[in-house]
Amino acid sequence: MIVSVHQPQYLPWLGYFDKVDRADAFVLLDNVQFKKNEWQNRNKIKTAQGWMWLTVPVLYKFPQLINEVGVNNTDRWQHKQRQALVSNYRKSPFWQMLEGFFEDTFSCQWTLISELNVHVVKKLIGLLGIETPVHVASEMGTFPEDPDERLIALTKYLGGDTYLAGSGGKDYMDLAKYEKSGIRVIFQEYHHPTYGQLYGQFEPYMSAIDLLYNHGEKSLDILRGNGRT
Repeated sequence: MIVSVHQPQYLPWLGYFDKVDRADAFVLLDNVQFKKNEWQNRNKIKTAQGWMWLTVPVLYKFPQLINEVGVNNTDRWQHKQRQALVSNYRKSPFWQMLEGFFEDTFSCQWTLISELNVHVVKKLIGLLGIETPVHVASEMGTFPEDPDERLIALTKYLGGDTYLAGSGGKDYMDLAKYEKSGIRVIFQEYHHPTYGQLYGQFEPYMSAIDLLYNHGEKSLDILRGNGRT
């Protein structure tokens, strides 16, 4: 059984969902340190002028954990993002497919970035048609602070014998700990697919919503068929 773990991100890219899809169980690691100016409160969409950020403003004080970081609702971020989506995707073939998702996302006053991201990730998994069960680390109990020991413990907790790591894990994981614990480690190697987009030349590494807006129910086949080795 393959287990994969990742911090909850905002509107993640395709490689994130490939990692979910390859696993038999996926854990949203919401109780580790928040990383400012990365992917936990922003992601990219395509526009006629290139790409732009969709950013959720946060109330962050180092060294808060992801599930301790508040959303700054004094900023009209939901209105701004809705307008950006209308401006850039209203003419996409599958605009209606995400209407309910964004209505739910933008009509709620989110208190914590982790709650927002868990909602977003779970809903997009459903829209893509991925069936992997999703768990939230902070709801699963107490696990070791050491990063490798934590991942080993989470894998064993879910009955896994294999941990699926991101390709960058080779640079920092202590693989001897996994071997000693009887956990096999495999690494994701995701090659970004090319697909039809609005606005001319293809722009990779956008949020997965870009693929969904352009290809709807065929999105999972594109994610699987063109991006895997």
